[in-house]
Amino acid sequence: MSQRLLIRLHSHGRHAWLVPEAATASTPGLPPAEAVARAQQIIVLVPGSEVVLLEAPAVSKQRAQLAKAVPYALEDQLAQPVEEMHFALAARVDAATVGVAAVAHTRLAAWLAELGAAGIRPDLLLPEPLALPLGHLLIESGSAQLRLGPWRAAALEPELLAEWLELADDGSLPEIEVFDTRFQPRQNLPLPVRAYHERQGDALVLLAHGIGADPVLNLLQGAYAPHHRRAPAVLWWRRAAVAAGALLFLAFLQLVLERYSLARESDRLDTAMRAILVQSFPEMEKVAGDPPALMKSALARLGGGESSSGLLRTLGLIAPVLGSTTRLTTRGIEFRNGTLELAVTAPDVPTLDSLRERLATLPGLKVELTAANPGQNGVDGRMRLSGAAP
Repeated sequence: MSQRLLIRLHSHGRHAWLVPEAATASTPGLPPAEAVARAQQIIVLVPGSEVVLLEAPAVSKQRAQLAKAVPYALEDQLAQPVEEMHFALAARVDAATVGVAAVAHTRLAAWLAELGAAGIRPDLLLPEPLALPLGHLLIESGSAQLRLGPWRAAALEPELLAEWLELADDGSLPEIEVFDTRFQPRQNLPLPVRAYHERQGDALVLLAHGIGADPVLNLLQGAYAPHHRRAPAVLWWRRAAVAAGALLFLAFLQLVLERYSLARESDRLDTAMRAILVQSFPEMEKVAGDPPALMKSALARLGGGESSSGLLRTLGLIAPVLGSTTRLTTRGIEFRNGTLELAVTAPDVPTLDSLRERLATLPGLKVELTAANPGQNGVDGRMRLSGAAP
């Protein structure tokens, strides 16, 4: 996959493009869709004659505040109203000054529209002079570009170059290195020339070598800042957010369903417990309340503790008497409203009466013989035992 795609926009439409890692010469026109799709980064060079390079005081360390202040600090140096200009700040701000590139909104919008019509969305828009090393002059047929300082450059016709240099020479002009792409004799220049390279041929190849890994400025700032490279990441983040939201919703739904299921199970257990309560204690059928609490209350009354009417206490008293003889058979026990109904079978009435007398001697009990009927195995008797104060 190509790392960079370099495009050069020309004022007269003679555009060219180059993949620095794969080609040694540029191709006329704009790149095809295949080259654009393979590019990891698209850099577009725009004519230096359309962009003004300036320096402004660094009145703030905050880039947002600095971007608002710079247009009005440079207002006196521009021919157009600042409202019609787009200002791009250098990537790095010095302690005292900041480099600025100014271009008309209409021109910048036209470049982007032309690129967009060709399916090209640039990552970096760079004025051509900033692709030249300091002290370098690039001469082509019909144009010359000279970079004298970090934010001092000129773009003009080659015929006017000598005259411009004479007017601009204030004694501080450096030695320059010239790259001449024309097939013409070298041009005389009124300043020291460190080296003069003739017949260089492809200007875009020369400019490609001057673009470092971190260009000093990008015209695509503010409202023109590119976002398309972040679009896939934003899409994945949105998908992750949607997935996380879906998981949270499912977790919440699971909690709701579990709560609903537990509530239904609790109601079922309450219904079953109440059925057992009513079955065991019929008097509780019309008593309203929580089944566990009612069951606990009924069991407390059933146990009785020290109460004289408790079933467990009554059974504890009569059990030794009933178990002391083998002549009696206990046929049934029924406890209701504090009264124990005892059904026994005895061989005869005197034995049954003897049992009544023995039970009556137990503390806290009142015993009444309520029935004595002859049966197949003797006499079937019923006794009613009720509690009395100890």
